[in-house]
Amino acid sequence: MYIAIAGNIGSGKTTLTEILTKRYGAKSYYEDIDNPYIGDFYEDMSRWAFQFQIWFLGSRVRQTLDMLSDGSETIFQDRTIYEDAYIFAGNLHQMGLMTGRDFGTYMKVFDVSSSLIPKPDLLIYLKASVPTLITQIQRRGRDYEQNINEDYLGRLNDKYNDWIDNIYDGEVFVIDKDREDFVRNPEVLDALCERLDRLQEQLSAKR
Repeated sequence: MYIAIAGNIGSGKTTLTEILTKRYGAKSYYEDIDNPYIGDFYEDMSRWAFQFQIWFLGSRVRQTLDMLSDGSETIFQDRTIYEDAYIFAGNLHQMGLMTGRDFGTYMKVFDVSSSLIPKPDLLIYLKASVPTLITQIQRRGRDYEQNINEDYLGRLNDKYNDWIDNIYDGEVFVIDKDREDFVRNPEVLDALCERLDRLQEQLSAKR
């Protein structure tokens, strides 16, 4: 069972991944943030946006291929290859920080890359308004996140919602973080696990 967890910065992906990994005795995979272009990118975003995003894309493809070949029965993945393209690269292009030529090349590489890997059996989308994201970002206290622009988070939210509503064609389970707190409300987590248990049974029956 391959489960991916998607959502904006501060939505709670890592926390949910940790909870589900423990509950199911599963294996988890997290985003590799050790991008060698990160310093250059923040110094000159328009110069390095393409290289920055291509590195993340290659890293995500390698991680997913390794993940699906390691033989684990249940896998949880924190963030997906689709978010790299439709959310973050798309937003850089929309902001004018990645040229149309570079974005077109990026999407061609993405199309080939994404065709090499299967979709998750279920995508869990953590949907959250900007105020909720800001509250959670402040709560976890990472220094480099404290000055994230609210407009930037809003643009990413728009991208996420468009992707979920109009582009992604796999199975999706949405948790509305404004109303459904899976940490403080056990019923939210129980409802999700009921869906995962049913999925696990369905996949087992097909084998």
